[in-house]
Amino acid sequence: MDVLAGQPMIRSMTGFGRAEVAGDALVVTVEARSVNHRHLDVGVRLSNALAGLDADVRRVVQGRLERGRVDVSVQVAPLSTQSSRTVRVDTELARRYVEEARALAGELGLAGEVPLGWILERPGVLELTDAPPAEAATAWPLVADVLGRALDELVARRTAEGTALASELRALGGALAAAVDQMAARAPVAAARREERLRERMAALLAGTSVDENRIATEVAVWATKTDVGEELARLRAHLEEFGLMLDKGGSVGRQFDFLIQEMNREVNTVGSKADDLELSQAALGAKGLLEKIREQVQNLE
Repeated sequence: MDVLAGQPMIRSMTGFGRAEVAGDALVVTVEARSVNHRHLDVGVRLSNALAGLDADVRRVVQGRLERGRVDVSVQVAPLSTQSSRTVRVDTELARRYVEEARALAGELGLAGEVPLGWILERPGVLELTDAPPAEAATAWPLVADVLGRALDELVARRTAEGTALASELRALGGALAAAVDQMAARAPVAAARREERLRERMAALLAGTSVDENRIATEVAVWATKTDVGEELARLRAHLEEFGLMLDKGGSVGRQFDFLIQEMNREVNTVGSKADDLELSQAALGAKGLLEKIREQVQNLE
């Protein structure tokens, strides 16, 4: 877990990491890149010789990350100071050449030993072959080391971007809190205007007849209950407090933010549907626009 001053950091889901390390006989290169994804989805690309390490690579990645589409590529090559080919000597075939040459020399009455150069030039005595591929079991310690370094860089970049996203979210959260304050300040004025309009309409409808003040008060109270947004604003403030706490908490909070924004969006929509006041409606629309910006940023969080 990435920690700053004892607190886990918020991370984005976008990043890239690369590492290369040379072992005794091999050079291992690992590249890891990640983009947004609803869950953790790991793709691994290995050479055929290392195919048996697929599960191990996935296990390491899953231990470091919680969300995002992560693609990992592992490449293995021999050291540049070592040849990629080897020489194989067929000793048994060389011995047979020598035996046959000596037998022939005896039949022909020739003296002397069979030269080594002549033996090496015989077909099949020397053979060039490709170096054996790296074995998964022996290559894993080096692969694990390089993979860890690549993931370190990937996580560092995701953390840096997450820090920037957290700063942007704090600013948007502050703007949303100001919009909620604006709606809260306008709500009583809007309620008073609604009551006044309702009384005027009822008075016009009942013109020329006796007005039952109690009936008017009852109708005003019913209408006020239907259009009151106090509870929605109170829940919005509670959600905003939770929003700030989650930013302070850090860690993998992307899914929690998704749910919280859905709840805030529901409350803002309710305020907008209840509002029959222009300024209150405009404030609700502004809050909805801010929530959309917050939602777009939150989609990037792990």
